[in-house]
Amino acid sequence: MSDFRFESSYVLSFLWLLPVLYFVSKFYAKRVEKHLSKNLSAKLRPLLTSSVSLSKREWKFRLSLIVLMFLILAYARPQNGEGRQKVKNEGIEILFLVDVSNSMMAEDIKPSRIELAKNEINRFIDLSSGDRMGIVAFAGSAVLLSPMTTDQDAIKMYVDSLSPEVISTQGTDFTRALKEAKEAFSRGGLGEQEDTQVTRAIVVVSDGEDQEPGAYEEAKILSKEGIHIFTLGVGTEQGGAIPIRDNQGVLRGYKRGKDNQVIMSKTKGTVLKELARIGEGAFHHATFQSDAVKAIRSDIEKLKKSQFESGEIRSYSEEFQIFLILALLVAIFEIWLGERKEVGRIWRGRFEVAGD
Repeated sequence: MSDFRFESSYVLSFLWLLPVLYFVSKFYAKRVEKHLSKNLSAKLRPLLTSSVSLSKREWKFRLSLIVLMFLILAYARPQNGEGRQKVKNEGIEILFLVDVSNSMMAEDIKPSRIELAKNEINRFIDLSSGDRMGIVAFAGSAVLLSPMTTDQDAIKMYVDSLSPEVISTQGTDFTRALKEAKEAFSRGGLGEQEDTQVTRAIVVVSDGEDQEPGAYEEAKILSKEGIHIFTLGVGTEQGGAIPIRDNQGVLRGYKRGKDNQVIMSKTKGTVLKELARIGEGAFHHATFQSDAVKAIRSDIEKLKKSQFESGEIRSYSEEFQIFLILALLVAIFEIWLGERKEVGRIWRGRFEVAGD
């Protein structure tokens, strides 16, 4: 059975103008009647108005309102549902594991490691089409910020919110991040379907300062499940100090260790390279205006793509033409109707006057 609807249903709110116009016309007609009665004599008035049909004038105005009603209905785009259609997007499930530890605030890469990471992820998203993506932020612990989705604007919103404040526990624990990724795939991934083989990939974005053991073992578990691991290193080997800023962003100093010396955070690619090797992926190093993101995108494109059923849509046919035709026909009839009545003429002396 077909479904009827109005695509632009908000336009229907203009229908309230019809009764308003009708009552305004009634009010105006009474004022005109009162004005004529006041300014014309009882004998002269019938002579001036006898050819006017008040009933025709009333019907012409009603027909004008009907024309306006049909135009409003046409503009609201009436549609009939004809059928449902499955829509599938071709892509890969990709989960970003983004390091938001304090060391990512180092400014050896301008404007900072975390800002470079966010820019690179957004570039990656712009290069993607049809992929389901999610965001996990991690430091000493890990949290899923965005489950799997094809909504790129939503993903970018979560990317822009990445900062050390997202995770209360500081440090850099790849093990927790990888475990959270595994759970995220289970909760929000496409899942196992008979007619679909899912290709999954993890992109770890970090400066590589792992402070907890167990990451390699977790990477092996993910690899056995067919999940590929790609890594993107940010920062320099020379390292940079970790700035301390107030709420207004004003620099107040640099983070110091127990010996009161400024801590220099250095990017180490050893852990990231090993994770990529175990996960049958690739390691890339991000720098300003580098091609690291394009390289990862190219590597992922080589993986077998899956088809994600993004939903079911109903196709509709436009029916506004019916209301336009009705409006035209009523308008033609309204013009043809006129507002004069047939009045007989009586000859009385030198003058022709309206008959009774």
